[in-house]
Amino acid sequence: MGFFSRSKPKIKIQSTKKDGFSGWVKCSGCSELIHVSELAQNLNCCPKCDYHYRLSLKQRLELLADTGTFEEKFIHITPVDALHFVDTESYAERIRVAKEKSGRDEAVCTGVCQIHGKIVCLAVLDFSYMGGSMGSVVGERLTLLIEHAMDIKQPLIIVSASGGARMQESILSLMQMAKTSAALSRLHGLGVPYLSILTNPTTGGVTASFATLGDVIIAEPDALIAFAGPRVVEQTIGQKLPPKAQKSEFLLEKGMVDCIVKRADLKDKIAFFIDFLTGNERTFEKDELAKKIPSALKELLRLAERS
Repeated sequence: MGFFSRSKPKIKIQSTKKDGFSGWVKCSGCSELIHVSELAQNLNCCPKCDYHYRLSLKQRLELLADTGTFEEKFIHITPVDALHFVDTESYAERIRVAKEKSGRDEAVCTGVCQIHGKIVCLAVLDFSYMGGSMGSVVGERLTLLIEHAMDIKQPLIIVSASGGARMQESILSLMQMAKTSAALSRLHGLGVPYLSILTNPTTGGVTASFATLGDVIIAEPDALIAFAGPRVVEQTIGQKLPPKAQKSEFLLEKGMVDCIVKRADLKDKIAFFIDFLTGNERTFEKDELAKKIPSALKELLRLAERS
């Protein structure tokens, strides 16, 4: 071995860049780095700026329903390609892909559960299935749930996250706007409370129908709530919209939503409204009796005068 020679160091050199997700993401709200484990522990909200990320259907049900109480209904109604619609691909193929991607057979989950021990009819739109779009099955399942709420006279809650009516079903999807609205009108006539929860995003025909017909309309922070998206509106009117013009905070200021509730407080707030809006039958009966007393007294005085 020569005087200047030396053995090579035993250091492993990685010749190719290792691919894989490290668990760190850049927050869409504050641009800070956050770990997915932090998000999971904080209900999918940024621990630094409280930016609300979208929840999956399973996460939403776990957030709102008391453990083990949710019972799904109306799963026998499934989508069909009634119009044999084809754009870049057939609607039948889109249904197959959406089912495979989301693990669901439609964009809504309807059922009955308990929230802090109170029985409610709950529907949740699943954005992972064709962007939570409303087709004929979504409209039918929602209408059946509304009618079930009428039958059992228990509060209705619908959590919306949607891109609007489903283009591939054409007029069939648009008809669901009228059908769900008519059913909600009958529900209102019976005095059964309906709470609408708007999450990011709630747009299109969903916003133009059942999502904005609640007795109480609750929105999550910084949620996009609109009929048409900001880009479409700006192209139509030929000018820029004000900052955050279609976000929850702006709509609260203009009176379109009743309150903005952070996700961590949502279940308690829903329970508060349910308590406030139900169990008032005895008070109602007293009020009705109070209305009848003056007329009864008048009749009594009239009879007294005759005698």
